[in-house]
Amino acid sequence: MQTRYFDDFVVGERIRTYSRTITEGEIAQFCNFVGYHVPLFIDEEFAKTTRYGGRIAPSSLIMSVSTGMTEKLFHNNMVALVAVERGRFYLPLRAGDTIRTEVVIVDKKRSTQDDRGIVTFRDQVFNQRDEMIFEIDKIALIQRIAPDGPRS
Repeated sequence: MQTRYFDDFVVGERIRTYSRTITEGEIAQFCNFVGYHVPLFIDEEFAKTTRYGGRIAPSSLIMSVSTGMTEKLFHNNMVALVAVERGRFYLPLRAGDTIRTEVVIVDKKRSTQDDRGIVTFRDQVFNQRDEMIFEIDKIALIQRIAPDGPRS
């Protein structure tokens, strides 16, 4: 996956990221870092008594890891993240699950400024069983390709 610019994105296109396995240690470290002390995330015995039957990862961990997986698309070209919309969680993420993100280009339009455009990306996160566990739309201001020169 390489950095792309506004002109490189095609509406309807799907871009698949690498996969990664989420470990128990990463979930614990994330909870500690952000200050989540929710028993569902940190207490296995309590979590066993819930409808999930064990600990799960916080939703914000899924969003964070998914965003990191798409970093190469935006490495040098994102001017600003304009909005985040339609976040939906479908299934829990557990330690040992392997996830990947598929980015769907939902919409794009030119900005009033010639050097950038607005792209709507739908990030869809799948587990190792190809079940969608999360999706969210991100609207971003992306640099355009210079009309008479190399990409900037």
